[in-house]
Amino acid sequence: MSNKLLIKLASLNSLSVVLRIFSGFLTSKFIALFVGAEGLALVGNLRNFVSSAQAFSTLGINNGIIKYVAEFKKNTRELSKILSTALLLGAVSTVIISIVFFFFANDLCLILFKQENDYAYIIQIFALALPFYTLNMFILAIINGFSKFKTIILFNIFGQLLGTLLTLFLIWKKQTDGALIAVASVESVLFIVTLLGIINRRSLVPLIKIKNFDFRFVKKFGAYSGMTLFSAIVIPLVAFLIRSYIIDNIGLQGAGLWEAMNRISKYYLMFVTTLISLYILPRFVEINTAKDFRKEVFNFYKTIIPIFGIGLIIIYFLRNIIIQILLSGEFKPVADLFLWQLLGDFIKILSVIVAYQFIAKKMFWHYIITETFSVIVLYFSSVYLINIYGIKGANIAHFINYILYYIVILLIFNKSLFGKIKSK
Repeated sequence: MSNKLLIKLASLNSLSVVLRIFSGFLTSKFIALFVGAEGLALVGNLRNFVSSAQAFSTLGINNGIIKYVAEFKKNTRELSKILSTALLLGAVSTVIISIVFFFFANDLCLILFKQENDYAYIIQIFALALPFYTLNMFILAIINGFSKFKTIILFNIFGQLLGTLLTLFLIWKKQTDGALIAVASVESVLFIVTLLGIINRRSLVPLIKIKNFDFRFVKKFGAYSGMTLFSAIVIPLVAFLIRSYIIDNIGLQGAGLWEAMNRISKYYLMFVTTLISLYILPRFVEINTAKDFRKEVFNFYKTIIPIFGIGLIIIYFLRNIIIQILLSGEFKPVADLFLWQLLGDFIKILSVIVAYQFIAKKMFWHYIITETFSVIVLYFSSVYLINIYGIKGANIAHFINYILYYIVILLIFNKSLFGKIKSK
């Protein structure tokens, strides 16, 4: 793809992301006003749990769907096997998980919210909503595999509008309970938008047949499932452990401040992360030479990263205004966390762009080993630096972690990115 197409896609994607960030601002403001820092810490725990459960419901094969739909989109027979296999696997896993969560909600509640909080019904709401989330994600993965970028972005825009309105209403009416209900259900409700968008595009439905279930594709999906589920377990778990360490050593309010910084980070990172998943993965799937891989990486670096870097600088100097607008006076100490978070996020994006090759080319063990290295560094450096610098220590650890991770990624892809390429 040319620079022109990448810039055009980035511009269209930016419209969706601006809306998502604005929606995030409104949501965070409502949480700050109606829930507070302590409630935000509880929301963070539930969000980690939900993200892991959602990955398990899809078996982590979304990226595999994108890859194989992109690879076989002109082969009707193979495409039928891909769709039938993926949807049946997702249906079985989601039903099992939903049943377990629904009937063991009280036990899960004790783990997530401790004994003083009776939020078992939140877990049950999530269990009922989960199948709709899984189906929505599979449909979007299929559309992405067909490189229908504009369609996905439009779905994101309308879905964001619906999700924001529902979230704000729930927080306004139910405060902490409302925020938790929103985390548990809103992403599933977005299936309505996707369904309305494809209601007249049912050409793929006849291809979905139980008899076309193919164990060959179960094996092919296996590497993607392993990579995604590993991250789905380990990354939220490490975030949970760090948050718990902050709660135990600094307090629930301190954990809420750290969670607030993570939320802000999530919003500005959307500009790049959504573009990476939308463009980089399908593109890396298609290319098969070191020359093309190098070209795509440095093309993204030259086109998008300078804009991203300037944006981070602007965010740093406007951090106090952002906190005032986005949160409330209670969250003023978050300003001290921005520098290290921004530095870490910049390096994170540089590394993630290259590391997507692990997923595109099913480099399973490279992915597992580098992710394991990353989370180990993050956890132990966080614990060590929190003891020295307080909450800020976790953000310094975030920066150190991605510096080391990026070095490892560059060493792995040193030949592809910097080595001499033989001319044919």
